[in-house]
Amino acid sequence: MSTKAAPSHSLLVPKLWTTLHENYNLKKFATDCISGLTVAVVALPLAMAIAIASGATPAQGLITAIVGGFLVSALGGSRFQIGGPTAAFIVVVLNVILDHGYDGMLIATFIAGLILVVAGFLKLGSYVKYVPYPVITGFTSGIAATIFLGQLKELLGFNLSDLATPPRDVVHQLMAYGSHLSTVSMSTVIVGFASLAVMLTIRHFKPRWPVFLIGVLVGSFAVWIAQQLGTPLNVATIGSKFGALPTGLPMPHVPAFSFEKIQEVFPSALTIAFLAGVEALLSAVVADGMTGHHHRSNIELVAQGTANCASVMVAGLPVTGAIARTATNIRSGALTPVSGMMHAVFVLLFLMVASPLAQWIPLTSLAAILVIVAWNISEVERFRHLMLAPLGDRLVLISTFLLTIFVDLTAAIATGVVMAALLFMHRMSEVVAVTTEKNPLADEGEEDPQHPTAPLPEFNKLPKGVEVYQINGPFFFGAAGTINDILDEMRDHPKVLILQMRGVPMMDASGVASLMGVFDKVRRHGGQIILTGVQLQPRYVLRNMGVRNGEASISMVPDFNRALDLARTYLT
Repeated sequence: MSTKAAPSHSLLVPKLWTTLHENYNLKKFATDCISGLTVAVVALPLAMAIAIASGATPAQGLITAIVGGFLVSALGGSRFQIGGPTAAFIVVVLNVILDHGYDGMLIATFIAGLILVVAGFLKLGSYVKYVPYPVITGFTSGIAATIFLGQLKELLGFNLSDLATPPRDVVHQLMAYGSHLSTVSMSTVIVGFASLAVMLTIRHFKPRWPVFLIGVLVGSFAVWIAQQLGTPLNVATIGSKFGALPTGLPMPHVPAFSFEKIQEVFPSALTIAFLAGVEALLSAVVADGMTGHHHRSNIELVAQGTANCASVMVAGLPVTGAIARTATNIRSGALTPVSGMMHAVFVLLFLMVASPLAQWIPLTSLAAILVIVAWNISEVERFRHLMLAPLGDRLVLISTFLLTIFVDLTAAIATGVVMAALLFMHRMSEVVAVTTEKNPLADEGEEDPQHPTAPLPEFNKLPKGVEVYQINGPFFFGAAGTINDILDEMRDHPKVLILQMRGVPMMDASGVASLMGVFDKVRRHGGQIILTGVQLQPRYVLRNMGVRNGEASISMVPDFNRALDLARTYLT
């Protein structure tokens, strides 16, 4: 009994459309509202903390959570995905803003959104799984370390105002902290570490409670009560640094594009698109594992791209799927993407009604949140586990990790992927073997009952002028030189060369070119070539590149016995 694959067009249908046609009712809506409210409580302090760490304002973080979060859920391919600003983008966004200004970041994000939309429609979502695991772990751990070091300024209250430019790389950050130890604010340290202690304690004993919100409330209450008692603390708050938050969304507008600016920010746009795609699809995979459902990766990329373009139009930040918030959404009982949409609605209601209260939130409490987030995404156990892997994988992991910290994420990803690809090609080339043995070289598998396979002669009993070689393994450009090296050692120029290829599952153009070089060498001396057991993919590639059965002294037969019979015919 055969099963039909899902129509390709259905893979571009948002999950919202699917779930609303599954007897959606008021009871399910109420459940989604409760889970959406729970996620909004988690998202509120996180969105503000991530925005501030990225060099933006807390309002821009909330706006990103509202617009991006709503569109990711409404248009995406996962039932449970929660979109918004994430900690993984902090390093990238901060560097783009410092290099190209906030407008440059908006242009880069808009281009990244377009790239994601195109990737989704081209159905490239499944290709994200080919990003090597050591690369993902390396840059994720590197981002975590960078976030942690970047938050020490707000957590400890360093005053670096005398520096002409803020330190950007890890080395200069550590040097700046070391030279400004005398500026550390004890009030800031006390409030920050009190918030951190409260959050860690609650997470240990009551992990389902909104630990980030509680930590922020503790810090805010300390600042407020000190103000009311007439002894204000010397602690920077959202109000003292950024002023009052807006009470609604700004009017949409498209940033001013120019060809020169696009050229400048395009590498950053590629990084944002890659990071948004990878993190969103990883989050969707995590959600699938927790629930047993399956996401649609291509429409998820389209939704992520649309959300990023829309976020730019309200001066927001890059958007992607947030793994922790998505997991919270699932644990809170979410049933459909409506939950994610309602999470955005609840954040908007906070912005409209309760934004004046945000002025009391200490920046050190938000920094404490990001310290915990940095630890959560640091992949310490996975990093340690990968250090037990083969040497090549360890080199990819460490290189990506160090480049993320000391150079930038773009260089880290590019270098890591290239190193992993070279490592893969090296390993695959080692799998390929070209052999000629004194033992019989018989094909396994298909045997014609009309012509049963007879015992083959010993190698030295083969007809004179016949050479037999067997290729095993994928024959691609990384291994193309192998056959030349071995066939160069042929004793004489054979009258018939038999190549057994049943063990070759795939070939590429370089493999075919290598074979054709061997064929030309044999033909120049009047020889014939017989290929046996050629599988479907190699046969297709060979045919398309001009190597066909019966043409140019080349024959293809199913098995070795027939090849031997044909060779005797050629010899006579």
